[in-house]
Amino acid sequence: MPKIYEYLGILIFFYSNEHEPIHVHAKKGEFESKAEFLIENGVIMEIRITNVRGSNPLIGKELKDFKAFLNVYANKIVEKWVDYFVYHKEVPFEKISGKLK
Repeated sequence: MPKIYEYLGILIFFYSNEHEPIHVHAKKGEFESKAEFLIENGVIMEIRITNVRGSNPLIGKELKDFKAFLNVYANKIVEKWVDYFVYHKEVPFEKISGKLK
């Protein structure tokens, strides 16, 4: 399970056996949601946040913080997904402790 970011206590990661569409998981405590990236011609057209079966979804402040994070880091997340799953590279972990604007 490659952990790629931590943002305000939300752990953002991939499972090692992921599948398309490109997506990332976000977890804080017992809550977990998933963001799927819909890409056309190399451009992120939409980000869909969905529930993870068997987990309670992020709500309230944590969901808002996750959405804010995705608005800034979406392209970097997709880049890390491709590096890890296509090129089998290690992806660095980054901790972001300041609130994004």
